Amino acid sequence: MSTDSTERQAHWDAAYEGRAEQALTWFQERPEPSLGLIMEHAAPGAAVLDVGGGASRLPDALLQAGYADVTVLDLSEVALSAARARLGARADAVRWICADVTEWEPARTYDLWHDRAVFHFLTGEAGRAAYVATLLRALRPGGVAILSTFALDGPEKCSGLPVQRYSPETLAETLEALAPGAFRPIGALAHAHQTPSGRSQSFQVSLFRRAGRG
Repeated sequence: MSTDSTERQAHWDAAYEGRAEQALTWFQERPEPSLGLIMEHAAPGAAVLDVGGGASRLPDALLQAGYADVTVLDLSEVALSAARARLGARADAVRWICADVTEWEPARTYDLWHDRAVFHFLTGEAGRAAYVATLLRALRPGGVAILSTFALDGPEKCSGLPVQRYSPETLAETLEALAPGAFRPIGALAHAHQTPSGRSQSFQVSLFRRAGRG
């Protein structure tokens, strides 16, 4: 793991160690609209990868919905440990990967890639390019990528870190520049996330289909 990744890991480990799950600004009791979009675009037999899943309750909900091939990737082992502890015996039904998505080498491909709020932390061109390179290796041709970021009127920072805000159009343009012809936009929606303290955060959620046939 690179020095930058080690520093990012320390940041997120500290973020999860310092607060209860329900106090984290990104906490959701029910992971929507993520769950609904995954169920719309991937059958229960599909291989689903949740990038930056942390301690999210999305794997709980996917298992409850009958999904049997669920993988969660996150930079923070503290976050993943919290999710495993919450799931108890059901944690064995999920594959857990502690890695930096910009450096990770996937050993297989997935039918659906879900990222609720990782890409917007990549404020440099090199980080975005590395992320998209991983996405290309991990998502099968014909697979669907769901990328959720802060919208143009969303926060400028999260957890003390700067973010890059997007509209569906600028996100599509960014992917096209980094991987010409590889991803076709197939939908987008706006989402207002309510933090535990009651503040509203504007997100945009974009869906892309990987070029080619699986």
